[in-house]
Amino acid sequence: MNYDIDSIRAQFPALAITDDGTPRIYFDNPAGTQVPTRVAEAMTACLYETNANLGGYFTTSERATRLADDAHAAMADFLNAPSADEIVFGQNMTTLTLYMSRSIGRRMQRGDEIILSRMDHDANVAPWLLLARDLGLNVRWLPFDTRSFEFDLSKLDDLITNKTRLICIGGASNMTGTLNDVRTVCRKAREAGALSYIDAVQSVPHVATDVQDLGCDFLVCSAYKFFGPHQGILWGRRKILESLEAYKVRPASDDIPGCFETGTQSHEGMAGTAAAVDYFAWVGEALAGDYHARNERYAGRRRYLRAAMDYLFDYEQGLAKYLVDGLQQLPGVRVLGISAPSAMKRRVPTVSFIVDKVAPSGIAEALARKNVFVWSGHNYAVEAAKALGIYEQGGAVRIGPVHYNTVAEIDRLLVALEGILPRRNAA
Repeated sequence: MNYDIDSIRAQFPALAITDDGTPRIYFDNPAGTQVPTRVAEAMTACLYETNANLGGYFTTSERATRLADDAHAAMADFLNAPSADEIVFGQNMTTLTLYMSRSIGRRMQRGDEIILSRMDHDANVAPWLLLARDLGLNVRWLPFDTRSFEFDLSKLDDLITNKTRLICIGGASNMTGTLNDVRTVCRKAREAGALSYIDAVQSVPHVATDVQDLGCDFLVCSAYKFFGPHQGILWGRRKILESLEAYKVRPASDDIPGCFETGTQSHEGMAGTAAAVDYFAWVGEALAGDYHARNERYAGRRRYLRAAMDYLFDYEQGLAKYLVDGLQQLPGVRVLGISAPSAMKRRVPTVSFIVDKVAPSGIAEALARKNVFVWSGHNYAVEAAKALGIYEQGGAVRIGPVHYNTVAEIDRLLVALEGILPRRNAA
C-alpha cells in the first residue's frame, strides 16, 4: 500500500523528542498514545478562550456550550451513533463503567446472571463482580482458548439461560491483541433478551467502529488510547439510557446525556477528543482516498473517519506481522497471541510475549535504558493473565505499535532484545 508515514509522523511532536541524543520509541501505546498537534492546541485554546461552565449568557459560557455540543457530535460520528445525545463523557472508561453499573443494576434482582469474559481488562470485570456481590447476582464466565487466543462462541450458548441479563466483552484484548467477534456476541445477547456492554478501549484505536452495525447496547472507550486526552466516552442506546435511573445531584438535567455526566466535565478534554476525531477525519480525507469507495454508505465526516481507520489498520497489520515474525526468531520467546500471517485481521498490533525464566519487568527495564518504551506485567488483564498461567510470574512484556510507528523502530527493538535476552538467559 502507498502509506504516507512522513505526513503521519509530522502530526505528532513527541515523535521528534530525543533523550541525550537518543530518539524515543513509543511502543507503550496500548496504555496511552501520543497526541497530534491539533489536540494540544485545541485543549490550550479551550483553557485560554472558553474557560467557563455551561449554560450561561456570556461569551465564554456560550462557547463552552458549543464546544461540548461539538465534542458529542464528533464522537457520534466516530462511533456512527444515531444521535449525539447518546454520547456520555466521563473521567475514563473505568469510572464510567463503575458508575453505569449502578444504574444498570437497578434493572436486576437477586439470582439474575451476568456473563463475563476471561479475556477482558479488569475495568469490564471488577465493576460487575462488585455489582454481583452487592445484589446477589450470579456470574458466569466465558473462557478463551489459551492456544488459539480466541473465543469459541458456541460456549457462550451453553452459558446463556433465561436468567441472563447482561453480557460483557472486550472489542480487543489488551494482553493478547485478539479482535473479538463482538457482533455475534451482541446478537446472541439480544436474542436472549440480555443487554450487551462492550469495552472497546483497545479496538477503537485500530478498527472502524459502528455501534449500529455491532448491535450493542453500550460501548465504552478512552480518548487517550486513540491519540486524544485522558477522557472516557460511553455510547448507550437511547431507549435504554432513558429507561435507566441516573445517579446524579438534584439540579442536574433529567435528560440524556446530561443526567449521566456528573458534575462539571473536563471541557478541555472534550475539546481534545473532538480534535482527535478531526485528526482521523484529516487522515481519511487527505491520505485515504482509495478507501472512500468502500465506505460509500457513510456521508461526510463519517465516511472520512471510516476510510482513515481502514487505511491505518491495513498498515498496522503489516507492523503486527513484522513484529510477530521478528519476535519468533529470538531464542526462547513465546508470543501470547495470534501469530499466523494470514490471521492478522483478527488481531490488533498489540503483542505480548514471555521468555522462560526471564522476568518481564527486567526486559522492559533493559529496553527503557535504550529509550524503547514498553510495558510489562498483567496490565490489568487479571483474568487473561491467570488463564495463561503468567499472573504469578510477573505477566508478560507488551509491545504496542500503532500507525505512527515504523518498521525501522521495530528493527531497533528487535536488535535491542537480541542483546538483552542471551545475557539474561545465561545468567
